[in-house]
Amino acid sequence: MVLFTMIARVADGLPLAASMQENEQPGRDLQKYQNQAKQLFRKLNEQSPDRCTLEAGDVSFHYLIEHGVCYLTLCEAVYPKKMAFGFLEDLQTEFYDNYGRKVPTVTRPYSFIEFDTYIQKMKKSYIDSRTRRNFGSINTELQDVQRIMVANIEEVLQRGEALSALDTKASNLTSLSKKYRSDAKYLNTRSTYAKVQPHLCF
Repeated sequence: MVLFTMIARVADGLPLAASMQENEQPGRDLQKYQNQAKQLFRKLNEQSPDRCTLEAGDVSFHYLIEHGVCYLTLCEAVYPKKMAFGFLEDLQTEFYDNYGRKVPTVTRPYSFIEFDTYIQKMKKSYIDSRTRRNFGSINTELQDVQRIMVANIEEVLQRGEALSALDTKASNLTSLSKKYRSDAKYLNTRSTYAKVQPHLCF
C-alpha cells in the first residue's frame, strides 16, 4: 500500500505538497523515510532519470519527474510497481492542471498543502492493488515497468551516487543488450545458412 507521498520542485528540492497521514503505520519509522525523501529531492537534477524505483528494505520509493516537479511515494516493497506509477501519474496530471504555472514562483515550503485532499482521495482508490477498477485506470502505454530505473536508496544517499550516473548505466545496458541481440541474430542466421549451403562456408 501507499505509505506517504511528497511532491517537490526539482530545481532546488523545495517541498510543494505532501500527504498528511504519514504516521498511520504503527511500528514503522516513517520520519526516517521522509528525511531520506528530502535528501533525495536535493540530489535530483535535470539529468536524473524521469522514472525511478529506490529500494529500502521492505519498502520502496517510486518517483516520476514531469515539468520540473518530482512526485514521490513510499510503498511497501510488495506493492506492484505498475500501481505505484499509476498513482503518481494521476497525481501529476491533477497537480500540473491546478498548480503548474505557479510552481516556478513559490518560495514557501508546502505552498500547495491543500493538494493533500486529492492525494488522500487517490490513495484510497489505490489501497487495494487487486481491484480491477484500479488496473483499468492505469495507462499501460506509460507504465513500461521494465524501463524504470531501480537502485538502492542507501547507496544513492550515502555514497552520493548521482542519479544521472544511474541513467547512463541504464542506457549503456540497453545499448549492450541491443548489440548482443543483433550479434546473436547474425550468428544464428549465418549458422542456418551454413547448414543449408555447407560448400559456401570457409
